[in-house]
Amino acid sequence: MLTVIGEALVDIVKRPGEPEHAHPGGSPMNVAVGVSRLGHHAQFIGRYGADDNGEKIDKHLKDSGVILPVGADQKKTSTAQANISETGAADYEFDIDWSLDAAADALAEVARAASAIHVGSIGAMLEPGASTVVETIKAADNHALITYDPNCRPTIIPDSSVARAWVDRVVAHADVIKASDEDILWLYPHRTLEESAVAWLEAGVNLVVVTRGEMGPWAVNSQTRDVGVAVPAHRVEVADTVGAGDSLMAALIANLLDRGIEGAEASTKLDALTAEDLTEILTFSATAAGITVSRAGANPPTRSELMQVLGN
Repeated sequence: MLTVIGEALVDIVKRPGEPEHAHPGGSPMNVAVGVSRLGHHAQFIGRYGADDNGEKIDKHLKDSGVILPVGADQKKTSTAQANISETGAADYEFDIDWSLDAAADALAEVARAASAIHVGSIGAMLEPGASTVVETIKAADNHALITYDPNCRPTIIPDSSVARAWVDRVVAHADVIKASDEDILWLYPHRTLEESAVAWLEAGVNLVVVTRGEMGPWAVNSQTRDVGVAVPAHRVEVADTVGAGDSLMAALIANLLDRGIEGAEASTKLDALTAEDLTEILTFSATAAGITVSRAGANPPTRSELMQVLGN
């Protein structure tokens, strides 16, 4: 089973000429939903309040089959104001409370026995919760697949050197990193995308996936280090880009789990993936992201929806 640790919040979406709409969101929460919809058991550990916004999050997770070992607390649910441009791109403003005090027992069990853990975004950079996230994956490093998406938010962590320090702490324990080209260039402006990906491999990461918008994702592991593997983006009419990267991340994790890549042998199995394997994984993941951007909000596909588009 996959455990996702990170923020859950409500996206308050504003489009030109339309009234505001509130949708459950938060990058790690979106990943938990995406993996569950793709047919794998997923549990989510984060925080949200016992208020109207928290009820939206709780219902959304449960409706998608996500397991919730930690319930709502008495603090206000975090929010993100998502301003959608005429092109469908999203710009965010955040009101975040990120602590994991109520999750101590659940995280101790994850650190002891998890076979797959995903972390990322605000949850792995913003204190006081970020230190707890890092300590959890550090304890699980030798017996779990650790996946990571930095998904940087400069409006919350505006100093790239601070963000980079948090990223490097997580990289030390990660097996798989998925990151956007924009995030990588913001974090490491002195390097090319390829140089940063190779640097992560040299730091011990086994698979790096870089998303490049309309150019499609590119990946590299020990088998493909010299050239990497790329596939085109799945072409659709874009409704908006909310949740696209999270959907790709969820599909990437789901496909790795489909292949039995989890637990203590995850690193070895990732290193053994061939260029053909990576092409299949990227195609699966890019198609899931394409389905998501074709409809409003962070609404990742189910397994049946994805298989129908892939023709399987």
